[in-house]
Amino acid sequence: MLVLLEASEFSNQNEESSKAGRLEQCASDKTEQLSIRDTVDLQEAGFTFRIQPPGTESFELQVSGQMLVAELHQVLMDHEVTCHRTRFSLQLGGVVLDSLTELRSVQGIQDGALIKLVEDSYSVRDARLHLRHVCDLLRSLDPADAYNGVNGSSLSYLTFYTRGDKGEKLGKRRASEKESVDCRPPEYVLPGCKDRPLTPLQPVRDDWKPLQCLRVLTTSSWNPPPGNRKMHGDLMYLNVLTMEDRELNITSSTRGFYLNQSTAFNFNPKPAAPKLLCHSLVELLSHVSPAFRKNFSALQKRRVQQHPYERFAAPFQVFAWTAPHGEHTLDCVRAEDTQTSHLGQDKHTAGQSRDWNEELQGCRELPRNSLQERLHRERSIFKTNSDFVAAATQGAAAIVDGNVVPINPGEAPHMQMFIWNNLFFSLGFDISEHYRPLGGNTAAHAAAICDLRGGQAYASVDTDGLHTLGTAVVDYRGIRVIAQTIVPGILEKNQEQSVVYGSNDYGETVSTHPRFLELLDKTSKPLRIQRHQVLDHNNIPVELCSGAETKGILGNDGRPYILDLLRTFPPDLNFQFSERLETGEEVPKECQSFGFPRRHRHSLASLRPELIEAFVQHRYELYVKMVAQGLRQVEEQGKAKEQSEDLVCEPRTGDTAGADMEFQRRDVIVEACKAVGSVSDSCFDIRFNPDVCSPGVRFAPEFVEDVRRQRKLLWDAAAFLLSNQIPAVVSCEDCLDHTTVPMDGVTLTSVLHQQGVNVRYLGTLLRELHRAEEGGRLGHIERISISEVIIRSAKHVFKTYLQDVEPAAFSAAVSHFLNCLLSSSSCVHDSCSDELHSRRRSRRRRSHGSRVAMVTDSVWMCAAGFYPFTLSVSSESIDEVIEKHGLQRISLLREIAIKTVKLLPSYVFESRHRPAFGEEDVVNMFPVVKHLRPTATDATRLVQHAQVAVKQGLLKDGCELISQALTLFSSVCGVLHEDVCMCLRLLGRLSYISGEFADVSALSHQEKVVMSSERVQGFLPSVIQTYLALYCCAGGQHWTALQLLYRARYLTLLVSGEDHPQVALLDSMLGLVLHGLMEYELSLKFLQNALNLTSKYRGATSLRLAHSHHLLATVYETKGEFRSALQHEKEAYSIYKSQVGENHESAKQSSEYLESLTQQAVALQKVINHIYSDTPSACIPPPKFSNPSLQAILQRLNMTCGIVLIPLSLVKLAISQISESLPSSLDQSISPQFEVELQLVGSLRKLGCIDCELSF
Repeated sequence: MLVLLEASEFSNQNEESSKAGRLEQCASDKTEQLSIRDTVDLQEAGFTFRIQPPGTESFELQVSGQMLVAELHQVLMDHEVTCHRTRFSLQLGGVVLDSLTELRSVQGIQDGALIKLVEDSYSVRDARLHLRHVCDLLRSLDPADAYNGVNGSSLSYLTFYTRGDKGEKLGKRRASEKESVDCRPPEYVLPGCKDRPLTPLQPVRDDWKPLQCLRVLTTSSWNPPPGNRKMHGDLMYLNVLTMEDRELNITSSTRGFYLNQSTAFNFNPKPAAPKLLCHSLVELLSHVSPAFRKNFSALQKRRVQQHPYERFAAPFQVFAWTAPHGEHTLDCVRAEDTQTSHLGQDKHTAGQSRDWNEELQGCRELPRNSLQERLHRERSIFKTNSDFVAAATQGAAAIVDGNVVPINPGEAPHMQMFIWNNLFFSLGFDISEHYRPLGGNTAAHAAAICDLRGGQAYASVDTDGLHTLGTAVVDYRGIRVIAQTIVPGILEKNQEQSVVYGSNDYGETVSTHPRFLELLDKTSKPLRIQRHQVLDHNNIPVELCSGAETKGILGNDGRPYILDLLRTFPPDLNFQFSERLETGEEVPKECQSFGFPRRHRHSLASLRPELIEAFVQHRYELYVKMVAQGLRQVEEQGKAKEQSEDLVCEPRTGDTAGADMEFQRRDVIVEACKAVGSVSDSCFDIRFNPDVCSPGVRFAPEFVEDVRRQRKLLWDAAAFLLSNQIPAVVSCEDCLDHTTVPMDGVTLTSVLHQQGVNVRYLGTLLRELHRAEEGGRLGHIERISISEVIIRSAKHVFKTYLQDVEPAAFSAAVSHFLNCLLSSSSCVHDSCSDELHSRRRSRRRRSHGSRVAMVTDSVWMCAAGFYPFTLSVSSESIDEVIEKHGLQRISLLREIAIKTVKLLPSYVFESRHRPAFGEEDVVNMFPVVKHLRPTATDATRLVQHAQVAVKQGLLKDGCELISQALTLFSSVCGVLHEDVCMCLRLLGRLSYISGEFADVSALSHQEKVVMSSERVQGFLPSVIQTYLALYCCAGGQHWTALQLLYRARYLTLLVSGEDHPQVALLDSMLGLVLHGLMEYELSLKFLQNALNLTSKYRGATSLRLAHSHHLLATVYETKGEFRSALQHEKEAYSIYKSQVGENHESAKQSSEYLESLTQQAVALQKVINHIYSDTPSACIPPPKFSNPSLQAILQRLNMTCGIVLIPLSLVKLAISQISESLPSSLDQSISPQFEVELQLVGSLRKLGCIDCELSF
């Protein structure tokens, strides 16, 4: 049932923020609880203005009241009428509006108010920004920026399948058009096809063909203006070549733009005919070039016809892993950006550098008392962080490309550090053997991610007064670059002098500071860090509230900063770096049975926060059980003692007996706390000492026993991971029932992380999959796990390999590596570029080739080293591994390309005579960026409240809460964000199951979800498009639904291949839609493939398999093949009878359908016998082959997807039946989350809303 799926999706989306018991704590805390009224006011506060541009008619514009005046300025720069204007101010009643003021706070603002656009004078900066904006308008339909991964551009291909050739929007096609529409899919989508072309991945739309308005627009060589012309207001000069081949020289002045009399070789700044001064460059070009005026007008009409989700810039850049080969064109803005990026300048600040640290810390210090203040604060943090990540990515690429001078040029290249655009950059290598005790370069490489995760944890706690650095980790061309904001004053003195808290030499010298202790103590409870003491170099105890490696620095701005958050989470004792592993006496038997502990390449392996919360929850349940049993025994013993005393002697006084009972109760709690590892002996409080495994850290003799208990607690957590969490992944009901369906390495990693399992346990997971009883049903997870092991191992090898490649040989080196890893050709030669021949290149390149020849061997060794797992093949050939484990080369290529390189979409893997990849196939290499992810805390809290409402069956209340959360998420993060996608998706699904699919709301929500997901996540929206196809069917748009399903199946084939349970769902839906469109042969192909996959992944007695048999029977009935129909329906009835019994509604319906098929078969046989008999008899009417109604097809689609449409009246009735059995408030730390759902489902089943277990 979809209601249950919603609850699980809520949990998945909030895996890091929804902790056990936190929801009730937030609900009871009045100061933290969100005012729903404030959110409603925020949604309703909107205005409709009249905008009056100069020289044109006014137009109406509807905006939100919370929008800033500066944001309204940006909206007008995107509007069709005013898009060509950039330099203007907004006036209301003759008063200029402040750009940082919210519209609803403007005095005199009201609906229908007239806001005038007043032209302002230009500066050099304004003129350059105007030129940039005009260039952006001219290439607004050109996908080149999206292919190149710049300016927040990315592509969505939904409208390619939902619009007609003339730009018809979604919903314009009618079902009556199916006769004139070809429903056949491309060959590569059909079941059984092995061809996996990449060209359809990025289809080209006709309206993407750019309309050329100008041949050339560039800055003039006469720049900058001489002094005498500056006195006349000249700012810069432009050269333009129109479509009429007319050369124009344009002057940009403080008043606007006009033509001058200069030529290529003669400077004459005087105005030329026509002597026309225009405030906008577009206005001037429209006057002098009719072709420009015509094409620009058509261009803007196409641009505004695009969905807003297609036009907005994404907050974080998304890089496509394939791209067609495009032409390189003249672009003055791109050339200018290249120069400014080398200088570390921001493109909007005209030669100035932003103080990133002050911006980030200033945003965090904004007030957060009211909802409006919190929204403003979180919006500022999100925007500043996204700008910081973009600058850090640009700076890291410039550093690796060699365009930035290091601050220590005399050091070795891997030890160099850089300052660019007020950001500090270091490389992921072990500088001065600083990480030698932790594992050297491998530890330095891993430390960056550990530090980033620690920063995310402290940012989530968000303690007032405690500051962390803005951090981004960029992997580019085999080199890891760490970008951080600069602590004020840290460059003026040595780091040893700056550190006032923590240790800079692994515990040899340790210092503490009361201010840091106070701040870090506030974070210790949510992060479960134990306050502890260590010994400094003078053997004096020093108190810490974090790992010893964590450093506290007081900046010159007076703010306390914490750095090097490597030990934020507890260490994982299963993976150790030390030569001396623990003896078997300390290691739990669970760990020993799995072959742990194992030698790891560094000592920074830590446990995930999800595992810590699961472990603490497990210990809490054990604690409650022990306390309950102990108190029960104490009471029973007390009663028995009282009875015996009554018989023997006089009873004791009440005070004495009560004191004894209280003492015994306290002993019970103390024993329970000791048994579960609580740091307190009076209450449950589990915390971890981050320094028990840190090299060089020493503890006082009196704390040795406490350290031993802490180490035992860590071993218990490590054993809990192996004995509970990994088996939970293998035996997880969601995985077995395919509610959670991993499709690639990213989704598999997400499933593991939800259970608190690190990716380094992939080898252990594969071992458990081999042992599992249901291993056949989890074959897709095994294949994805093996693929992930290969790809991650290949990435480690590729990273090291690229570090020694000279820049001129990158294309050759990358293509050669891919050929060695994936190509079937046995003649993979050492690649070298033939563009230029150099005598000095041969020796070095031969060395690359000889090393790359051992690529596969290195990958197998890396797999055994990082993920204790051996592929167990007798050969080193990748072909044998692919054949043995059923892998797919295109999926492997996609996984490794996503992490490293951009390629052309044309390969032939199976050729034995030529390599699959050439130098020209490598289009580019792009950076892979990891960074902090701020979000909206109030919106997250609303989603948690909605989670409870949906679990209670309050669908309407849940929908309202999600709608309010959507408003807050959009206000903070913008519409192109994962959290906004989640809210829109849930709104669409809840609207659909509530019976509101006749309205366009569900379809509109899902359309936005697909476009936003493609823009911010790339090419993996297959599941989302499946639901969009379902909503299209509900609205009668069957041809559109069919195209979306074909697209979803194609993407699924690329990602995971045809042998996957997701393909079974898609094929069932395709078969049903094709059945409704009377394409019976195609329908049978897809339904038969769905039957085979369902039998494999759900078992021979699954109700899903019975449903698949029934769907095939209905198609065979429509074709008149009653023998086949009877055969499949008998199989369905047999499964229903064995699983749910003869009296179940599903079994009864199947039995009735069998009788109907039998009668039709008998009637058909009578007709056939009558035709072939020579005896005259009465005329027998022929049987009728009726086509199923569209409503019947839709009902079967709902059942296939596990969706049950629930009228709200029945939901309320079910809730009233179970309300008495529910507690007044849900204590999620004790009650299972699924209990309410099961009660609701049971009540709905009694009411007849749910027919069978298929809804699960």
